[in-house]
Amino acid sequence: MILSRKSLHRRTFLRGMGATIGLPLLDAMIPAATASTLTVAKPVKRLGYVFMPMGCDITRWTPEGTDKLGELSPILKSLGSVKDQISVLSNLELQPAYPGTHATSNSAFLSAAQARRTESSDYFLGTTADQIAAQHIGRGTQLPSLEMSMDLMQTVGQCDNGYACVYQNNLSWASPTTPLPAEAHPRLVFEMLFGEGATPEERQASLKRRASLLDWVGDDLASLKRELGAADRGRVDDYLQAVREVERRIQKAESDAKDNPLPDLDRPEGVPASYADHARLMFELQILAFQGDITRVTTFQLARETSNRTYPETGVTDPHHPLTHHGNDPDKIARMAKINAFHVSLFAEFLEKMKGTKDGDGTLLDHSLFLYGSGMGNPNVHDHNNLPIIVAGGAAGGMQGGRHIRFDKPQPLANLHLTLLDKAGVDLESFGDSNGMIDELSRPLGI
Repeated sequence: MILSRKSLHRRTFLRGMGATIGLPLLDAMIPAATASTLTVAKPVKRLGYVFMPMGCDITRWTPEGTDKLGELSPILKSLGSVKDQISVLSNLELQPAYPGTHATSNSAFLSAAQARRTESSDYFLGTTADQIAAQHIGRGTQLPSLEMSMDLMQTVGQCDNGYACVYQNNLSWASPTTPLPAEAHPRLVFEMLFGEGATPEERQASLKRRASLLDWVGDDLASLKRELGAADRGRVDDYLQAVREVERRIQKAESDAKDNPLPDLDRPEGVPASYADHARLMFELQILAFQGDITRVTTFQLARETSNRTYPETGVTDPHHPLTHHGNDPDKIARMAKINAFHVSLFAEFLEKMKGTKDGDGTLLDHSLFLYGSGMGNPNVHDHNNLPIIVAGGAAGGMQGGRHIRFDKPQPLANLHLTLLDKAGVDLESFGDSNGMIDELSRPLGI
């Protein structure tokens, strides 16, 4: 690495044999001509989408009142520590998802488009919001976007009421005919972020030649540190420590998997046995990707639609999908709500870490926007009304958190997509079935 400038470029990397590590935002990245004690490096804008399958118990989701977000509902209670940076939106709908299926709940969530009904390969949907963002704010990054999931997506053919499995398997579509598969294995995501090579096989081979990624970048790291001030050295050390810890946990999961006689068929081999530990790893990989400016757009599917996964961490032994067809049985609804709350709690942990991670003049959460929610409202009847939706982050971009926005009349989810794209710097006249922006997200409380 040759440092011929007085300030580091934002795209500075540490390089070793088969490994590349992007750096977090440093004060040394301030252009030399403008650097001063009052200036910090300018952060970038980021967008993330987290998909919760099969709707929820909306009665335990919806907070009391409107405007200021008061006491959080039972499902959302874990978000208390980041309440000032979240907004709950009620009465959003997804009309393009009708006639009402699991496949269209998934496919319409980010596309706001109606899926062509087919069981074959002539599928047709629409370009999703994340990929529109990737075309604008993802240009110039190592990965224009990062697609992640928790389940293996190996089913093909017809999955749901005449709809091809591709609609249920893929949240992100680069075009109406180009779905983007998501990766569920943390090792493979890690290699995408930090490995070098033209193919996944080459990246995997290069990274397996060493005990730790960081072992290969020692010379570059030593050279870099000689150019940095004390504060920046601390930021680099903290980031690399986080990278090493994630790598260690991936290695441990792979080692533990060798002794597991009963693998979960929905889960890739070599991931943590606990769903929560697996999800935390996937969330932390997103934080590393944002810190190193490896990508600025992410999607994450917490489980596939119709998932029969169980969540022993919640004390609920029933598979998820059958519980959603509860027939208005109060006991089943209560058990389903525990799963809903569990998923939200993992998102809350992620937001807390984003809030605790410095980024320029704020935090990663300040400079990122996240949409969390489902394409289904009441799963018992497969409707797509009054969707469970949260927006998080964006304080540095004028987003006003700590609020509950309840629309008097149903509004298209596409309005929210259009608004978030606008906040990220993507100027569109419309998206999907949108009919306007959601100005309430940036309006001060009480106005």
